[in-house]
Amino acid sequence: MRDPLNSFIESIPPSGIRKFFDIVSEMKDAISLGVGEPDFDTPWHVREEGIYSLEKGKTFYTSNAGLKELRTEISAFMKRHYGLSYNPNDEVLVTVGGSEAIDLCFRAMLEKGDEVIIPEPCFVSYKPCAILAGATPVTIPLKEENHFKLTPEELLEHITDRTKLLFLSYPNNPTGAVMEKEDLEKIAKIVIEKDLFVLSDEIYSELSYTGKPHVSIASLPGMWERTVVVNGFSKAFAMTGWRLGYACGPERILHQMLKIHQFAIMCAPTTAQYAAVEAMRNGDDDIAEMREAYNQRRRYLLDTFQEMGVPCFPAQGAFYLFPCIKKFGMSSEEFATKLLEQQKVAVVPGSAFGDSGEGFLRISYAYSLKDLKKAMERIRLFTDSLTAEKN
Repeated sequence: MRDPLNSFIESIPPSGIRKFFDIVSEMKDAISLGVGEPDFDTPWHVREEGIYSLEKGKTFYTSNAGLKELRTEISAFMKRHYGLSYNPNDEVLVTVGGSEAIDLCFRAMLEKGDEVIIPEPCFVSYKPCAILAGATPVTIPLKEENHFKLTPEELLEHITDRTKLLFLSYPNNPTGAVMEKEDLEKIAKIVIEKDLFVLSDEIYSELSYTGKPHVSIASLPGMWERTVVVNGFSKAFAMTGWRLGYACGPERILHQMLKIHQFAIMCAPTTAQYAAVEAMRNGDDDIAEMREAYNQRRRYLLDTFQEMGVPCFPAQGAFYLFPCIKKFGMSSEEFATKLLEQQKVAVVPGSAFGDSGEGFLRISYAYSLKDLKKAMERIRLFTDSLTAEKN
């Protein structure tokens, strides 16, 4: 019998995040700090709108691009929050999560031989999606001393005559780093000079703790026409299981993304779209409440790691911390595995997010303070035992 599988697909490794999640799901009394999923229920008024749509029999396909009502609300949200103007008719596309939007953009824009620059550490799907689109991912290892921000010097060093697209993801998963307006202006200048395009994953845009509003690179002069912005409902609105995201950008690019979406998906889930209309219209207070809770948890974890003597980058966005465990003399994979085996706490090794993540762990604080405190007590026991062994 001939091999039924595509050898190219077989060569792509599975997600490093799911490995630990699958283990902990079958381990009694284990605590997982590994998955980036809010512990909040979707706000009731949003759920209620989804329920109401079902009761009214609104269970048919929507237009391929999504409900016009939802695209109009997304357009208004982008204008209200980020000063970005998009025509809901042909510059907004509703997708199955932000992940689909990223895949669509890569496939619509990249060809064999094109290079896409991806700063690392980064979310696990970016490089595989670029490869599946036939492009070559070129990674830039970001440095903690630069606050995990992409610098102009690093970008210039990695641009070639084959570079077409720059991928940005801020606030960042896994580091929690943010790039503010002055940082983005330096990058935008190079993008324009080198005639590049940008795919900006801003799924955590509402979860920033700097005291300043999030700035999208698309809002800078000369960048709107060069940028596709991806966002969604999973993180800010606690709607992970509803599987809904969106892309905003120039009509020429969005039209080709829509074509792929038509053939592969048809449309995003109808019930989720009706619920999302309510989230866009009346969810700002929900975002603010959840953001404050995350910030409280962030501060608790930073203080606790400091007390433990474990260096930790002071994340300013998303809901992750990226502590450095290099002083313990083991790989991040080994550290995470032993922590799970000995103390039943699951975290994600930094190496899952690229080579530059080695020596770090990703810890999600999208969990209750009660669970975080219990987990940190176990982590303290584990690090104390490692220190005692060395002494």
